Amino acid sequence: MEQKTPFYYVTASIPYVNGEPHIGHALEFFEVDMIARYWRQKLGEHQVMAVTGTDDNSLKNVQAAEKAGQNIAEFVAEHSQVFHDLYTTLNLSFDDFISTRQDRHIKGAQKLWSSFKPEDVYKKQYKGLYCVGCETFYTEKEFPDGICGTHKTPLEIIEEENYFFKLSNYQQALLDVIESGQLKIYPEEKRNEILSFIKGGLEDFSISRSQQRAKNWGVTVPNDPNQVMYVWVDALSNYINVLGYAHGDETYKHFWEQAEHRVHVIGKDIIRFHAVYWPAMLMSAGLPLPTDMYVHGFFMVEGQKISKSLGNVIHPNDLVQEYGLDAVRYYLLREMPYASDGNVAKERMEDRYAELANTLGNLVHRVAAMGQKYFEGKIEFDLSKDEETESKLQSAMQTFNLKEYTDVVYEVMKGVNEYIDKEKPFSLVKTDEQAAKNVLSKSCAQINRIATYLWPIMPSASDEIKRRYQNGNVQSGDPLFPRRDITKK
Repeated sequence: MEQKTPFYYVTASIPYVNGEPHIGHALEFFEVDMIARYWRQKLGEHQVMAVTGTDDNSLKNVQAAEKAGQNIAEFVAEHSQVFHDLYTTLNLSFDDFISTRQDRHIKGAQKLWSSFKPEDVYKKQYKGLYCVGCETFYTEKEFPDGICGTHKTPLEIIEEENYFFKLSNYQQALLDVIESGQLKIYPEEKRNEILSFIKGGLEDFSISRSQQRAKNWGVTVPNDPNQVMYVWVDALSNYINVLGYAHGDETYKHFWEQAEHRVHVIGKDIIRFHAVYWPAMLMSAGLPLPTDMYVHGFFMVEGQKISKSLGNVIHPNDLVQEYGLDAVRYYLLREMPYASDGNVAKERMEDRYAELANTLGNLVHRVAAMGQKYFEGKIEFDLSKDEETESKLQSAMQTFNLKEYTDVVYEVMKGVNEYIDKEKPFSLVKTDEQAAKNVLSKSCAQINRIATYLWPIMPSASDEIKRRYQNGNVQSGDPLFPRRDITKK
């Protein structure tokens, strides 16, 4: 067995390209980016890899292209590029982007299929209830009214001959890896949900569909040109294909075979496929499993589910243009509860922006201004770490409690403001110049630490604070978060 190395691999789920990106996508991208940036600070730039991409082979993509009157390949490529462009728009530090139409993905998916144990795959005639939105079959027991619980649309009755994966072969093995902590699922509620699902009995699931129903779009099943891979075999394999699994690349060896952490960040609607189907398929293929999964909730908009029909889909660009990127990143990461759904509301966005302007922006500005005014910016400060705060932040990150992380950082910011208000260096300098300088020195040290803590959340603001707060040379500058006149909104 190869020795584990401190490589940290973290992924976002790959979205379908049948529509525009929305804030739900932005949230997950920010979460992955935050995790990756944090561990890069700890482990080093080359020890961490973060990726996402697009699921181009879904039947819903085909239907969207047909509705738009476009060639499928052109439609998919165009919409995939829109998601790729978010790397720049949202200042994401992802290392790679995979489209499931790429050759490295197709060959990797086919290699994975071919690696399944022969006894785990069989072909049979099947009739079942299918939701295109979920890309999955359901039983009448799950939805007796024939309506998908997620999409609220009628389930289709599909009858055809498909390949099936013998998931029932892996019921005990899945329980063992989750209960032992070999595969950790956060939050605890989601771990319990999956354990309950597995203990309820696992049914074999379809892993292909006919070329006819797929409209000749997708990854062809090895040695059967009449079938294409079912989306969850195809799409889930992106996590290893982006690393070069098809050809056994070094990147694959480092970040999958040898990595200490293999982390999937996913939405609660796809937990079954990631925490049950995917590990079972990897077991069948004799490949390492993920080590961690963080399952986040959904964002509502003003209390309502994001829906095209309701007209409340918010494009990330719209929020960024109004509030600025760092404020949007801060808002979404601080507003999403750890173990439940969040809510995007105009009033809350304004409150969080004001919080940044008053608690962080004002702090950074006024301490530097006093340093310039009283000491020409010549202030030495302690560059050591605050071990207690670092421990709290690391504990939050290890359980993927990103809201707790941002809350801890906020409390540090608030604490420095309270310290300045209490010590009043602007008054103290009149009677005891050295004491006033000591207060500013301690404040500068904390602000410098805050910039480090904030880098995973708000990289641009963090870099600017670091630029202004260099040991021995503190500079003032424009407000980081200019006050907004919301009366005009």
